[in-house]
Amino acid sequence: MRSALMFAAFTTGASLLALSAHAAGNLNVICSADVVICEQMKNMFEKDTDIKVNMVRLSSGETYAKVRAEARNPKTDIWWAGTGDPHMQAAAEGLTQEYKSDLLPELNDWAQKQAESSDYKTVGVYAGTLGWGYNTDLIEQKNLKIPQCWADLLDPELKGEVQMANPNSSGTAYTLLATLAQIMGEDEAFDYLKKLNANISQYTKSGSAPVKSAARGENAVGIVFMHDAVSMTAEGFPIKTVGPCEGTGYEIGSMSIIKGAKNLDNAKKWYDWALTADVQSKMKDAKSFQLPSNKSAEIPKESPRFEDIKLIDYDFKTYGDPAKRKELLERWDKEIGAIAN
Repeated sequence: MRSALMFAAFTTGASLLALSAHAAGNLNVICSADVVICEQMKNMFEKDTDIKVNMVRLSSGETYAKVRAEARNPKTDIWWAGTGDPHMQAAAEGLTQEYKSDLLPELNDWAQKQAESSDYKTVGVYAGTLGWGYNTDLIEQKNLKIPQCWADLLDPELKGEVQMANPNSSGTAYTLLATLAQIMGEDEAFDYLKKLNANISQYTKSGSAPVKSAARGENAVGIVFMHDAVSMTAEGFPIKTVGPCEGTGYEIGSMSIIKGAKNLDNAKKWYDWALTADVQSKMKDAKSFQLPSNKSAEIPKESPRFEDIKLIDYDFKTYGDPAKRKELLERWDKEIGAIAN
């Protein structure tokens, strides 16, 4: 009798555990950061919540296109990371939905402003500054001048030695377009990009790929967010990081819940969880050196700090507008993409 009762209790408990695990449900996430931090976030969240995460890694430009294409029948619940401009564009088109996390007061001003300006349809999760990384060994071997300014990247000696991403797929490269337009004016920026094209060996799909290529010795310079270059240095590659002398733009890496999310409650759980200081402090474990948005999160000692870099007053509202994005990309395709190597 006792054995039977114990067995009944065990099977009832097992059934409850199975029900609990089942009730935790699923979450469909697109991650637009580096694959290592994407995997870390997935594993941490599953461990902390018992929710099964189905994750796809896509660049922010690709994600924006996917979310637009699936607007009538969303396959994604939450979009984590990637440059803020495409998140802002998705918000402006009503592709993402409002959510005010209780953790908003814990965030830095720049992250809160990102939320406010999008009517709380996206929020800042980290920040990073645009610049480049260069391979010190290649620069020395080829007796090249270290580029310290945007103008230096036009040096004929750097022909075939520079990589950047394609702004149609990469949020990093779109930030580059917007940054140069704000520093130089749009016409001058496109004149600059035409000249730079002579030195470009490849327009990559991913924003971080140019500096990974430089780390492998395939080219001398990769135009990227500076924290991506720092990641290569942290892995032992001969990469040094530059913040351009004329000034530069920056990203607010963002997070958005997709309008019509099938697993909305779980999406909100991820959203709140990803804004906590504890989670953001662990990003350095995946060699991600962005500035965290939670004021109490630990800032890795390797992270490029805003106060050490000449930053422009980046106009997120203008360059986060879908019409402006369309205009810049069409012009890039016509004037740069058409002549690209």
